[in-house]
Amino acid sequence: MQHFGFSMLWFWVAYIIVTLIGVLHTIFNIYVLHMKPMDKDSMGEGYEKTKPWHPLYNIVIFTLFGFIYMNGLTDPTIGEALVTGAIWVGICIVFDVFGWVIIKHPWSLTFKQFYVEYQPWITLIYIAIFVGPILGYLLTLI
Repeated sequence: MQHFGFSMLWFWVAYIIVTLIGVLHTIFNIYVLHMKPMDKDSMGEGYEKTKPWHPLYNIVIFTLFGFIYMNGLTDPTIGEALVTGAIWVGICIVFDVFGWVIIKHPWSLTFKQFYVEYQPWITLIYIAIFVGPILGYLLTLI
């Protein structure tokens, strides 16, 4: 990896932005569209209606920041994009299990909710994160 520090900077900026978009979308659904919020038994309609949008947020944001990273390299390559995508998705998978499942907070999920009930969305999200730097690299060729 040519510039690990910059790769991590753009990864975390993208991760924070995409998380904020998802949270704000849920809040919008609850308070503006008057959808049901989460309760002790479910994540609520406000969150459930955002799920199909999550892969879209991720492909757009991670492609944008993949492009920013790849475009900043002296010699971007498809190999660099593949390694970057693998590192980004690997970090995301590990961080997600701690941030959304293990560490308890009002919006935390159980393993079943996150890895079974969140299908196919979580798998599509991880694919989008992996592909983001690859699409970003391809955009540098234009």
